[in-house]
Amino acid sequence: MTKTIFTKKAAALLLAGALGAGLVGFGARAAIMLSNTVTGQPLDLSEAPEEGRDTKAVKVFLETGKNIYNEDPVCLPKAHEIFLSMCSGCHGHYGEGKIGPGLNDSYWTYPKNETDQGLFETVFGGANGQMGPMYGALNMNEMLLAMSWVRHLYKDDPKGAVWLTDEQRSKFKPFDANAKHVEPAEELPEACGGPAG
Repeated sequence: MTKTIFTKKAAALLLAGALGAGLVGFGARAAIMLSNTVTGQPLDLSEAPEEGRDTKAVKVFLETGKNIYNEDPVCLPKAHEIFLSMCSGCHGHYGEGKIGPGLNDSYWTYPKNETDQGLFETVFGGANGQMGPMYGALNMNEMLLAMSWVRHLYKDDPKGAVWLTDEQRSKFKPFDANAKHVEPAEELPEACGGPAG
């Protein structure tokens, strides 16, 4: 009996280690467990392009599950551009929803998407319906940038914006489609994962 329990525990630990190593597959190891939104299977981050893996934002995200690009004014223009080119066709120019669900309010088709980790899992691995995995179209840094624009589009009570820090939440102004807002930009500043000087 003791031998069986030990064997099961050892197998579970070995499996967890193997899955954790397979999650990243490019040297770094995720401190968080990332799983597919639909199947629950571990995400294989090695499927993403190599470009964009080594940014500060990706490293912080893999350690903490937090997106440091949220409400970063330097990164929002590029985030806006990525959202327009990759997401707005289905989710609307302002995240209001079209053939895909709205992304700018407190309702989430997948409740886990109210966290940065959950939203990343859905973007990376896809969801039900026409939302396929984005790891073939965007690198991980671009996914975090697009996610930060989704967060910027939030139009409901900031108290429900659990992805913001307390300081960000205290300053957050709900998105107003009629107000002047950040213009999209193709340039990727160094602070947002772009090339150094």
